[in-house]
Amino acid sequence: MAAEDLEWERSKISNQDVNTLKRLGLMKKEYAIRFPSEESYPNPPMEYRVSFVDHLIRGLSAPIHDFLRGLLFVYGIQLHQLTPNSILHISIFITLCKCFLGIPPNWALWKRIFCLRRNGSVVICVRTDVDYFDVKFPDSVQGWHKRWLYIHEESANSVEHNIIPFDGSAKIQRRRSWDAEASEEEKKATEALMSRIHQLQNTRGKELSGVQITAYFLRIRVQPLQARKNPLWTYSGENDANRISNDLSVKDLEKLVRRVSRLAKKDPIPSSCRVEPYSASNPLPENHPTMASLPPLPEDGEVEERTIVTDDNQEAPSFVNEPVDSRKSAGHSEDTLSAQSPPPAVSPRGKRKRNDVEDSGTSKAEEIDPSRQKAAYDPYLGSFVSSDDEEEVPSVDVAPRTSVTYFTCL
Repeated sequence: MAAEDLEWERSKISNQDVNTLKRLGLMKKEYAIRFPSEESYPNPPMEYRVSFVDHLIRGLSAPIHDFLRGLLFVYGIQLHQLTPNSILHISIFITLCKCFLGIPPNWALWKRIFCLRRNGSVVICVRTDVDYFDVKFPDSVQGWHKRWLYIHEESANSVEHNIIPFDGSAKIQRRRSWDAEASEEEKKATEALMSRIHQLQNTRGKELSGVQITAYFLRIRVQPLQARKNPLWTYSGENDANRISNDLSVKDLEKLVRRVSRLAKKDPIPSSCRVEPYSASNPLPENHPTMASLPPLPEDGEVEERTIVTDDNQEAPSFVNEPVDSRKSAGHSEDTLSAQSPPPAVSPRGKRKRNDVEDSGTSKAEEIDPSRQKAAYDPYLGSFVSSDDEEEVPSVDVAPRTSVTYFTCL
């Protein structure tokens, strides 16, 4: 069995986490989420997959969008191997494409902007030569992989699995696709989209920010990473079929935005976007080009980009010594593992513990000298709680210790 890349332990989900999932509409279906019982290693029931509280609140729901399905396939990774900030990167990108560019998420555009690196888990980061939104990630998401749970896998009719089954022994292996750039043809086809992104960022008085995009999809109560019945640019308001809950109160929305970002309590939360998103009330212009471009999907067959990078075929560049524009960086990494240096292998039930695999808070492909690191802001100090209970609820066992069975949350 291959060495594992995460050391699992018993899930630590608090009453506050459960309350958050309920209030966000993520537990409306009685079978949507199951919490682990006594197991210290994921053992999902049939038709369930492993996920995390911090993934769900950043826009993940099943069935997942084909863009995410293809991304996982091309990069050769499993859903649980992505950090929470990486999940948020994908949610923001899909929202940007659908609501502000008026197109489906575009794979060629994605490759122009993003690449992957290894930093404990798999981290999506912005290429160093790209001017992209500062999404203000938290410096780290403390203990995110300890808050694991099971989500119901809802397969589409056309595929065997919407989310591939959990394989905890699957080792993270760097592939050529992690650094694959857009071809010259793809660059030409997406040049107008890149220009539009820069325009959205820099139009005086109408500057669009990463926080605005995040607050927008959280406000309208849709999950960007969930497969939709209708395009998001046709969003119709409170009666939209893809909304997962009613509107949040202003107070609750602000707490949620602060939880997924590094904004402090004193920082204002945008109540609207400076650029009006496309929707049913602001439809796409007539003859607007759709520019569809999905990544290859598993059912399409193997692709060359999935080739594993080894010592014998090192074609992908290392990011360790690349210059970084700190002005554009969205934070600092707390994990100094190199993109080519996996963490020590551990047994799923081994007694030796290592530090939590932290989420990189940076939006640039960089490595940080630990001697220059600053203390991390803990986003959970201002976390999302119910209106009638503002105190932090300590972590508790969700299931009784006397049973190893699963239970369904109602």
